[in-house]
Amino acid sequence: MSKPLVVITGTEGQLGWSIQQLIGNYPQYEFLFTTINILDLSSTDSIAEFFKQYKPSYFINCAAYTAVDKAETEQAITLAINATAVGEIAKHCAAINATLITISTDYVFDGAGTKPYLPYDATNPINYYGYSKWLGEKLALENNPNTIIIRTSWVYAQNGHNFVKTMMRLMSERESINVVDDQVGCPTYAHDLAKAILHIVQQIPENKHRGIYHYSNTGVISWFQFASAIQELTGLNCKVNPVPSTAYPTPAKRPSYSVMDLTSIQNDFGVELIDWKTSLEKYLQSVA
Repeated sequence: MSKPLVVITGTEGQLGWSIQQLIGNYPQYEFLFTTINILDLSSTDSIAEFFKQYKPSYFINCAAYTAVDKAETEQAITLAINATAVGEIAKHCAAINATLITISTDYVFDGAGTKPYLPYDATNPINYYGYSKWLGEKLALENNPNTIIIRTSWVYAQNGHNFVKTMMRLMSERESINVVDDQVGCPTYAHDLAKAILHIVQQIPENKHRGIYHYSNTGVISWFQFASAIQELTGLNCKVNPVPSTAYPTPAKRPSYSVMDLTSIQNDFGVELIDWKTSLEKYLQSVA
């Protein structure tokens, strides 16, 4: 009997890469990490062709257009990858009764909240990237009830571009840096999220829970506090100064509060939640 096929998009991205590092622990599955050659998410024809050839049991969509500021002007490609493609994948998954797990973002919220957002709290994206991800969620759920959406935030990994790497580089080059202190949220070590996703896959189809979930590391901090912890743990000789967001105007507005409530993913799937600083320490040890 053949093994269930797990397809992963976004192979080059932080999360796709992190899943790839873990698959040796899951010999019961066959994994296919897609590249643009076999699955071009900007083309609905390519998606249709892919599903003619492959019949996954599980489809983990880690791919996204994530350049938040560029998304304001590059709206067509942002919408194609973050929304249209997700809807098409959901439709094809539904036709073969495959479970879709697609990754979304805290940016579906407007940041005006004062307590952690629950998965079904009202969404109100304040930039085009957030809007495109919200629309992707909507299309996924409409086209395939067998969908799990996992919203995450402030992702970093050993590969790709991320806040931690940028801070380490700047701290090694400069005597002082300025970091915004009025945007708060939760960092997510991609390795932890990858483990959580594969943990969820193992429970399907016996576990019938579907819908929207939140995952990040635990704890609430500002970008300034995150940078300060990076400086402290690396011992880099650089002063970190707190500044308001107004000191760094960007084309896309950022939510000032994007803390998410993680209770349901823990209750429904038994996912382990890890403190942000513990994970940051583990990450820094891995790149030392």
